[in-house]
Amino acid sequence: MSGLEDLFAAARAAQQRAYAPYSHFPVGAALRADSGSVFSGCNVENAAYPLGVCAETAAIAAMIAAGERRIAEILVVGPGRKKIAPCGACRQRIAEFGAGAIVHLADDQGAVETFSLADLLPRAFGPESLKA
Repeated sequence: MSGLEDLFAAARAAQQRAYAPYSHFPVGAALRADSGSVFSGCNVENAAYPLGVCAETAAIAAMIAAGERRIAEILVVGPGRKKIAPCGACRQRIAEFGAGAIVHLADDQGAVETFSLADLLPRAFGPESLKA
């Protein structure tokens, strides 16, 4: 597979393993690191809602655990025909590891809308912001 097909397949596979007993809203994400490697994640809910983990965060953690540090692109898929975008916290996490990343929003049938991270998070605070 190439292009977005491999990201969509990885995101859908992760979505199928999501733990979403409270919201019943399983989300999957897959990202491609600069090296070309693909990492996926799913949302993991908790009865104490603030303790849940978003799919994008899980995919980023898998990438970091594998020794990678840069996101080239990320795809997010939720249930149904509506395309969902990363929450604000996940947009900030994506910015940490992929300021120039491309973000793909997919529905469960594979239809995709594509944005730059800058479109979704203009004027992001990132590592460069800390330099005096």
